Amino acid sequence: MQLIAYDRIRQQFPSETLLCNSNVLFHGEHMVRSGHGSSTTPLLSVIIAAYNDWPLLEGCLRSLDSEKETEFEVIVVDDGSDDPAPAYVRRWIASYPLTILRETHQGVSSARNRGIHASKAPLLLFVDADSRVQAGCLAKLVSAVAAAPQCNFFQLRLVGDLSTLTGRAEELRLRTLQKYMLQPNRTIRYLNTAGFAVRPATLDPQMYLFDPGAVRGEDTLLLASLIERGELPLFVSEGSVQHVVPPSLRQYLRKSIRSAYLESGTYRLIASNSVRIRISNRERLRLLLAMWEVAGGDSIGRSAWLVLVIRQSLQRVVSLICWLFRTRNRPSPVVEK
Repeated sequence: MQLIAYDRIRQQFPSETLLCNSNVLFHGEHMVRSGHGSSTTPLLSVIIAAYNDWPLLEGCLRSLDSEKETEFEVIVVDDGSDDPAPAYVRRWIASYPLTILRETHQGVSSARNRGIHASKAPLLLFVDADSRVQAGCLAKLVSAVAAAPQCNFFQLRLVGDLSTLTGRAEELRLRTLQKYMLQPNRTIRYLNTAGFAVRPATLDPQMYLFDPGAVRGEDTLLLASLIERGELPLFVSEGSVQHVVPPSLRQYLRKSIRSAYLESGTYRLIASNSVRIRISNRERLRLLLAMWEVAGGDSIGRSAWLVLVIRQSLQRVVSLICWLFRTRNRPSPVVEK
């Protein structure tokens, strides 16, 4: 499996005036505004793809405002939202270099690839609108990258919000999964764009990093490619990003079901390339037992474990239905007489 080739990037992403007000002018990938030396090359480009989730994005931008130790820029790629970025999102231009690129709706992969094209820093960090960068995360990431010149890809530690039941379930899932997927050499067989970094200098300029054809699970598809190349991300446990999930149990489960449905095509593509990415049923049972032990702690609780069991059961049912549907509609081979 290889990264997807493309040609004439600048024809696909032409420079155009994107946002203008009394203090800021955004033009293509260039930004001119007062108060922040735009001629300075940042150490880090934070790339965020957004689609009709401005309130969530505002929380992500707010979390970045506390990162004072590292010079960074933020590139938000609006993937054709119904409405342009509202004032409560644009106001963060007063806090740090912020570029908002508005595109036609092409999917999250294309949006992230557009952000790569517009970036200027020697290190790219991908986060989602529902990510919350924890204190000191960017500085710890930069330090970890400098200490590992042999590595090109980096996965930040993801955590959940312990203030809600669904957040505790997410914390339980992430904590156990990341521990299970961690390798002896500190790389990790896990990739999540809620907190994933890459050195752009190592990328082939004639290749897409994220497959535009992946509707969902593009990070898993990228992980499969890295597994084939023998280049797993280095796990940066010191820097963490909180992944926010819907506080409503119904919304949380509904989102999980939708994700399982959209990711089914991605897993089918990975399987066609004979790359093993999913854990076996035995490994899944072992993980559930480990989660049960972790859930015994006061900060999480057994109820979070039960939520995870329901979530994973629903996702497995959806995956099975998708597989049965594809099998039933698969054309029969033509037999010549």
